[in-house]
Amino acid sequence: MGKLSRRHTENVEKTKNKIYTNLDEAVQILKETATAKFVESVELHANLNIDPKYADQQLRTTVTLPHGIGKQIKIAVLTNEENFDEATKSGADIVGNDELIENITKGNIDFDLLIATPNMMPKLAKLGRVLGPKGLMPSPKSGTVSSTLTETLTDFKKGKFEYKADKTGIVHVTIGKINFTEIQLVENLQSFYDSIEKNRPSGVKGKYFKSLSICCTMGPSIKLDSNSFA
Repeated sequence: MGKLSRRHTENVEKTKNKIYTNLDEAVQILKETATAKFVESVELHANLNIDPKYADQQLRTTVTLPHGIGKQIKIAVLTNEENFDEATKSGADIVGNDELIENITKGNIDFDLLIATPNMMPKLAKLGRVLGPKGLMPSPKSGTVSSTLTETLTDFKKGKFEYKADKTGIVHVTIGKINFTEIQLVENLQSFYDSIEKNRPSGVKGKYFKSLSICCTMGPSIKLDSNSFA
């Protein structure tokens, strides 16, 4: 194991054995420990008391944070030619139908999100093995199968994104950039926590959150008390 840098060692000491009960204080420490020479992402990790192998303990939904996550995503739309103009005017970066499917089949995936209209889904079925592992397969649950392209594209351009618990019951997401203001980060944190709470699986028994923590890309984990959220 490589030797830890003095910067990282000092940052770890600031957060060691501490659980923060105040979001403002936690975000202040987060900013103090973001000492890398680039704009770091801010991540939230929520360890939940769920077992996703059971249908009633799965968490998969979407959320739009009030200040976005600081990333512009490239969106492709798969639809009929008659909808091309609407999709383009609404902010789609790539629009197509059969030609787009052919490009995807060849492994040419030059986008971060794929939105499809319902009538195109039968054609996409054969691409499940290509898009599935990359998390790009459109689905009604994630809001990426839609007949209202303008509204859907507007939401995703504003920062709407899908998240889910992994097979161990942990949610890992980016909730902003370290150059966001403290208020923006706190509000994004609160909104994301509210989303997890609102979408609590019906099969959860007892305490829902095992642990919560935030960190920046190169910084130490900052543990949060769930009671710090209003």
